Amino acid sequence: MPSNAPTAAKLALEDGTVYAGQAIGAAGEVDGEVCFNTSMTGYQEVLTDPSYRGQIVTMTYPQIGNYGACDADAESARPQVAGFVVREESRTASNFRSELTLGEYLKKHNVVAIEGIDTRALVRRLRTAGAMRGVLSTVDLDDASLVAKAKASPGLVGRDLVREVTPGEATSWSQPLSNWTQLDGGGAQASGDGPHVVALDFGMKWNIPRHFAGRGCRVTVVPGDTSAADILAREPDGVFLSNGPGDPEPVGYAVETIRGVIGDTPVFGICLGHQLLSLACGAKTFKMKFGHRGANHPVQDLTTGKVEITCQNHGFAVDPESMPSDLEVTHRSLNDGSIEGVAHRSAPAFSVQYHPEASAGPHDSHYLFERFLSAMRGS
Repeated sequence: MPSNAPTAAKLALEDGTVYAGQAIGAAGEVDGEVCFNTSMTGYQEVLTDPSYRGQIVTMTYPQIGNYGACDADAESARPQVAGFVVREESRTASNFRSELTLGEYLKKHNVVAIEGIDTRALVRRLRTAGAMRGVLSTVDLDDASLVAKAKASPGLVGRDLVREVTPGEATSWSQPLSNWTQLDGGGAQASGDGPHVVALDFGMKWNIPRHFAGRGCRVTVVPGDTSAADILAREPDGVFLSNGPGDPEPVGYAVETIRGVIGDTPVFGICLGHQLLSLACGAKTFKMKFGHRGANHPVQDLTTGKVEITCQNHGFAVDPESMPSDLEVTHRSLNDGSIEGVAHRSAPAFSVQYHPEASAGPHDSHYLFERFLSAMRGS
């Protein structure tokens, strides 16, 4: 066999389906929940989003990698996905900002990835049956063995994945938004003399603290298991609850912390932070069939009637039948009617299920940062 021949790889699902393709990343074997993302771009942000911890992500767009990868586009220090699946990797990276091709980036960061499978068939199966446990391998190509491993893998329900991605200690954040954020090429400057935001990091994407710093806030990032007493001792003007991976219900320590700060300071949550705020107020969450993952999800702000195009990444949601009297629904998905935002009726606390720091709209949801800023200044 020629030395440059592609390395075989296989993806097996717990229902017995096996897809054969070629490896485009590191050699190895990984397990995780197999899900899909419908974004046409943003693959590096997907790879490095800690909310994807424990998941093998399939991109539905047929060719991925055509603008390469660069450090400035990362949402964390390293890729966080368990594995990566594409129909075809672009061998050419056409972008003056590119530092590596997608394949080089995956190999550099030891990400197991596959191309050459029918991603349309895979996504149709996941849409019909729901997200499934799976195994992606370049070392074991025996179908029966891979399916057995997929069935034995832990999945996401009941696992506290926040422990795997939360930082070990508190840090200060001062990096503002990129100059590319503004149409005129001028990025916001971090002055640090604005309100003090204490951000509970459950697996936070880096663009979130950039938004706070770019608005002049002093930002302190603390581990996700920090207590309410420790947070309030830092004298915050507001507490931010970040995104993060997996099932919110096992993260009980964060729920207790949130209960301890509501009413003492303004609170703003995104994604997992939205689910944890809802749990802290008495709501329940449930696992969705295949979740929302993409950059074109329409959401309506029920307080204004406006519709925004949002970026989303979640497999759990707040149960509308469990909504407590303290919370009101402020946003809903126009795709399936699921809850996309809530607000506390008597305390300055609100949250959204989607990612306002991302550029889906591209600026449709930035008003939420301004709303939080106003709440902090009012406090």
